[in-house]
Amino acid sequence: MNLPNKLTIARMIAVPFFIAAYLLGYNPAALIIFIAASITDALDGKIARSQNLVTNFGKIMDPLADKILVYSALCLFIESDIIKAWMLILILAREFIVAGMRTVAASEGTVLAAGMSGKIKTALQMVAVIVFLFALCLNEAKATVMMIGNVIFWASLVMTVYSGCEYVWKNRSVFSM
Repeated sequence: MNLPNKLTIARMIAVPFFIAAYLLGYNPAALIIFIAASITDALDGKIARSQNLVTNFGKIMDPLADKILVYSALCLFIESDIIKAWMLILILAREFIVAGMRTVAASEGTVLAAGMSGKIKTALQMVAVIVFLFALCLNEAKATVMMIGNVIFWASLVMTVYSGCEYVWKNRSVFSM
């Protein structure tokens, strides 16, 4: 198994530790684990592309690992009343639509690539989670940092809708398969 795939697996293994730290109130530990896991996302793709180590495992598991990490945090944030449930529902609806389209296309032997707007959406989600977690570690300026997290998260919601619409439009031929 190559290094990028090991980093993807490490990100997935980090998720239960992140969840446990968060639920036990160890916010600094949760923040560190989430940041470390997010860094593996940037590293695995960069290494895979630069060293020609792109694999089918990586193509499937890398975006899945990202979603498991980010959406676990968002689920926890609903319970903590940091975000509203409808926000996560909107994000998940977009993901199910994209996944469904990819499945139909794959059944016809076509691979639908992710667009840049989807990557921006994921990056904004990760940054928002990091800012929210950082705010939970603060006593002073907590409200200000939480507000910054909200602005970034709202930007990620806009990118969620935009990237979903863009993906559907660019790949609308899937509906005629």
